[in-house]
Amino acid sequence: MRILHTSDWHLGRSFHGAGLLGAQRGFIDALLDTVTTKQVDVVLIAGDVYDRALPSVDAVTLFDDAVVRLREAGATVIATSGNHDSALRLGFGSRLLGRAGLHLRTQLADLDTPVVLDGDGFSVAVYGLPYLEPRMVAETLGVDAPGHPPVVRAALDRVRRDLSVRRAQAGTPVHSLVMAHVFAASGQASDSERELSIGGLDIVPIEEFADVDYAALGHLHGRQRLAETIRYSGSPMAYSFSEANHRKGAWLLEVTADGVGSIEPVDWPAARELRVLRGALGDLLADPALAGAEAAWCQVTLTDRDRPAQAMERLRARFPGTLVLHFEPEGRPAAVERTYRDRLAAAENPLEVCTGFIDHVRQRPPSEPEAELLGRILDEATSGQVAR
Repeated sequence: MRILHTSDWHLGRSFHGAGLLGAQRGFIDALLDTVTTKQVDVVLIAGDVYDRALPSVDAVTLFDDAVVRLREAGATVIATSGNHDSALRLGFGSRLLGRAGLHLRTQLADLDTPVVLDGDGFSVAVYGLPYLEPRMVAETLGVDAPGHPPVVRAALDRVRRDLSVRRAQAGTPVHSLVMAHVFAASGQASDSERELSIGGLDIVPIEEFADVDYAALGHLHGRQRLAETIRYSGSPMAYSFSEANHRKGAWLLEVTADGVGSIEPVDWPAARELRVLRGALGDLLADPALAGAEAAWCQVTLTDRDRPAQAMERLRARFPGTLVLHFEPEGRPAAVERTYRDRLAAAENPLEVCTGFIDHVRQRPPSEPEAELLGRILDEATSGQVAR
């Protein structure tokens, strides 16, 4: 049996204001190609199917189209809700959809009711843990301690009890696979994930999944291996510039009567490359080695001593996909780096107040003509003889 572990599709998301539906359609095409060429039997989506609780019509249509195509390709689909999803909306019609091969696990009551997949002389019990918000589920799970670890532990205890009964009653091996949308210890985060809690109360020890045959985790957007059978698939495409060096894709599992065998990465091409550029504006515009960034989405940090005029316009003339612009001036005198309050306190006359404000706001002092104009305006204003 071949199982494809994916997560964090975030359908409907934008990238710094740029729409991603076209790129997400491209990901669905790549997913279908993988399912067909690799003869995948089951596709897992470990949470965050959508990017928001109330997804757009286009996002819902895209997911509907993806599921239909996956089912036509012969793959069963199992999805759980993540912290971005509305469990109620995503799970609507789940009992009926389950009969059509789309199994949704979004409710607490269903976390110990697995989707049982029959193989050749074995079966796989897939338990889908929806995102568990401690404040909402702690009482039902009988948990008193704060944070995610105790509620995940209590949920997994229910899974273990059900699995123990199934294994005792089965005449063939029953392998366990748990889908969970959590922040597991030692996982590497990126800038595009929403924090689950404050103060480390969201971090779940990976030992909680140690006795599971495979833990298909979601939430973190980088594909990563925490242990041989505890992994994040990561998001299928980049959702922040911190993911510029990620290799996006999924994990493909081969399961036999002996258990989980090979686990191989599956890579999907990016619709558009991400580039993170840093340097002085003139150097970036003139560097021939940056030709590859001209078709990419770019995050640029300018290091000019003074903020260049019309910086974004000049950058986009060469790099049209520039979406994010930062300024981190290098080599500015310490006096220039003073806070605006310090500058204001040290100003000896109104002209210094005005020029200091301009420098503070745009990180570039006024030009000589600008300073001259300010001086003339101040002279006229203080004399009461403003030119018209």
